[in-house]
Amino acid sequence: MRQLSLADRGQTVSLDKAIDDIAPTCMGVARLGSLQAAGTSFSVWMQVRGTSWVEAKEGRFRLRQGEWIAFEKESRPLVQAGRNGLCVGMNLNVEALRVLTEMADCGLYAGRGLMNRADARVALRLWRDALASGQPAQALRPLLLHLAGLQRSLADNVQRCPGRSRSRKRQVFGRMQRARLYLEGNSHRVVRIGELAELTNFSSWYLSKTFQSLYEESPQSLSARLRLERAADLLRDTDMMVGEVAAASGFDNCCSFARAFRARYGQSASRFRENDGQLPPHSAKSPVVSRKYSAATQS
Repeated sequence: MRQLSLADRGQTVSLDKAIDDIAPTCMGVARLGSLQAAGTSFSVWMQVRGTSWVEAKEGRFRLRQGEWIAFEKESRPLVQAGRNGLCVGMNLNVEALRVLTEMADCGLYAGRGLMNRADARVALRLWRDALASGQPAQALRPLLLHLAGLQRSLADNVQRCPGRSRSRKRQVFGRMQRARLYLEGNSHRVVRIGELAELTNFSSWYLSKTFQSLYEESPQSLSARLRLERAADLLRDTDMMVGEVAAASGFDNCCSFARAFRARYGQSASRFRENDGQLPPHSAKSPVVSRKYSAATQS
């Protein structure tokens, strides 16, 4: 590879746009370091150890060990590692993505998901191999194929998108994935359909119809579910008062929050906290299971 951009031990690094355009770049963030990618390349990040926070045009995300996240260009993700965190990534220019399409007739899409331990070890090894190689084109291929493999569950969804050609279907799916990622990154508030339409360059009607068909869930329904899952995480992981949790999850008042929370989890927010996040057998999936299902199957 051409270079490594590393932010370690509290360092702050911002990638230069001109460098980003020339060749793919290996990136790493560790131990309270922070790095901002330029807005000219597709970027993929993998959390190897600990946790990291990511802020991008699509919102704010927490990466836990074994999770990955990918952003379209113009997203300009800012990644900050936790105290013991290590997050590695790649900035991929147009040529790198074209190589992947030619090799495997597939692409990379915005979204997030999970890696098992074996996939995480392979990803880190291939990232190191790409960094050490003096032949970028050849070194990239195994890593690109592995990244595409992590997104293999998305391949079937591409065919469900409207469009006469494979290229058009991919384009539509890429925009839908970005809209979904935007909802996940803004789980602290209500997201308007108009925002998603502007982000994807689709009409509100087309966006809603395609989103529902693709994910079997409307954008409004997904937004509500993600906000409740955020609330459940806050109740379990913080000492915030229930009213504060409601406000931090985008609810106007405690009454509407209480009704929505009980409808989804089968108990009040206070009882949920007392039970350490354990749910009665008849309730919906737990927040942890729901989050992992969403990440692994849709992003």
